[in-house]
Amino acid sequence: MKFWYQQSWLQWLLLPLAWLFQFITFLRRKAYQTGLFASWKAPCPVVVVGNLSVGGNGKTPLVVCLVEQLQARGIRVGVISRGYGGESNDYPFLVCASADPRKTGDEPVLIAKRTAVPVAISPNRRESIELLYKAYHPQIIISDDGLQHYKLQRDVELVVVDGERRFGNGHLLPAGPLRELPQQRLATVDAVICNGGTAQADEIAMQLTAKMAVNLSTGEQRALTEFSQVNAVAGIGYPPRFFATLQQQGLTILEQQAFADHYAFQAADLAKIDHKDIPLFMTEKDAVKCAAFAQENWWYVPVTAEIAHNELTSLIDKIIAKVGIATYKES
Repeated sequence: MKFWYQQSWLQWLLLPLAWLFQFITFLRRKAYQTGLFASWKAPCPVVVVGNLSVGGNGKTPLVVCLVEQLQARGIRVGVISRGYGGESNDYPFLVCASADPRKTGDEPVLIAKRTAVPVAISPNRRESIELLYKAYHPQIIISDDGLQHYKLQRDVELVVVDGERRFGNGHLLPAGPLRELPQQRLATVDAVICNGGTAQADEIAMQLTAKMAVNLSTGEQRALTEFSQVNAVAGIGYPPRFFATLQQQGLTILEQQAFADHYAFQAADLAKIDHKDIPLFMTEKDAVKCAAFAQENWWYVPVTAEIAHNELTSLIDKIIAKVGIATYKES
């Protein structure tokens, strides 16, 4: 919501509800910390990649990066996800690269396609882990989101922060975008990764880079520099980031349209912005939902999470050391 990132009378009106949310959140977390509420320990180490604010912060590209880095060390990795946007009533289940995103949600399919690791989804993360562990026996499981899901014990917590929007107006829901207060929660996590903007002294800087476009119909790959004028759509947590990425690559966006995060695209949704003689660009996350009715002029732009080599190596070393995996391949 726009008023979360600017001064507005509405945030002050909603502050009493934010205070109530803070009180409930505090009690809930304390209940798990003290054992009043039971939490569950997975049979293998769990790394949670989450955030403190609502909206797209770049968690999924970081999950893909971590999976690839751990795989390079010879470690068997699995991923669990809530499966937001999926319409299935049958959980848990394993997601493959060819899964229907209407059933699974878009991000699990994206992760499965990019990494080829086993992905399990369920609103009940314990069920996902039990299914994943029984089928593949991973050495580490990465949870895409779930920082506030204290019912699941975790070995490593990583928080992704939007470097441009940061924490908005600094208020908790519904007066602001925050699920937890950063000054308290960030002191307890293992690492804070800043996506874009300027990283603070205690944060790891990450940039999402885009270099090519992939045709949804043919799979053809072209460098972004081969395009000049495009139309663009985005159904992600923060669509302006995608549009800005294209412009930073020198592309001129003639028309653009933003949709809600995890939007369930239909062919008719893109009819007004789809002009046959102009390439239509979208995110990789949106492409998994549009592939079934894609046109020849539709392209998606995969992004890669880039972290300085020394910082990324240090982060992976820290994860491996903390979860107690003694043997792995040197990178």
